[in-house]
Amino acid sequence: MSKIIHQWKSISLIEESVTLPTNITVKHTKIQHPGAAVILPITSSGNIILINQFRPSLKKWLLELPAGTIEVGETPLQCAERELEEETGYSAASFHSLGQVTPLAGFCDEIQHLFIARNLSLTTRFECDEDEVIEVIELSLEALHDKIRHDQITDTKTIACLSKAQLRGYL
Repeated sequence: MSKIIHQWKSISLIEESVTLPTNITVKHTKIQHPGAAVILPITSSGNIILINQFRPSLKKWLLELPAGTIEVGETPLQCAERELEEETGYSAASFHSLGQVTPLAGFCDEIQHLFIARNLSLTTRFECDEDEVIEVIELSLEALHDKIRHDQITDTKTIACLSKAQLRGYL
């Protein structure tokens, strides 16, 4: 049995009964999330396009990769294509999947689908949502590593996507 406690946009707070592997049934509250796409845009010179976004929940700016929530009827790749343009003004001729990560498994069912975007072109489409305040930043890989080392980038999806790209030999 599950019930919706609260709903906002496409995200719901759900209370449900869950039977554990020990056959004990417990009440569990989770955030139900449709999933997201995270994009690692790489320029022809090897630099990375990031966004500096004001995050109201933290009341501060976060330097992070572009990303967004998957809309109804949209595939993760379609979401990645849309979000890259909306948040950075770039489109990409090629996308490559890096797999997925589960960022908040203790209380959220969100799956983040990770992509590398290459062969970038500036477009005229740069349409942030009403609640988004974004600046587009271009950094070298070395500068990006330095910002992670010095806690200037703390966003987990950014660090995970970069890590997967490096472990797979794309950077």
